[in-house]
Amino acid sequence: QVQLVESGGGLVQAGGSLRLSCAASGSAFSSYMMGWFRQAPGKEREFVAASRWSSLSAYYADSVKGRFTISRDNAKNTVYLHMNKLKPEDTAVYYCAADTNYRGSYYSDLMYDYWGQGTQVTVSS
Repeated sequence: QVQLVESGGGLVQAGGSLRLSCAASGSAFSSYMMGWFRQAPGKEREFVAASRWSSLSAYYADSVKGRFTISRDNAKNTVYLHMNKLKPEDTAVYYCAADTNYRGSYYSDLMYDYWGQGTQVTVSS
């Protein structure tokens, strides 16, 4: 069983920055594919970013590439999402997720076994 606890959401103006954190339980954290997804009102949940092993192994949705950075501190069992140059269309509930048996589809929410409770990010124009 893996527990994920997110923090760091909030209200920010367009162009601003936020950092989300996700603290995970589990002794094999470094091997987990850790992903960030988001869901805006009336829309399906979508992939944002993912990382396995180290911050050097990172994947991004085209919509956030160059603005968001995923990083992880395996010693603290924590993954971060650094969000810069935020836009109103980034407004959503952001979820942290863990895939403990990585099978190669980091972008699919169906592959993830555990989910955090979600944290609201609101970007005002």
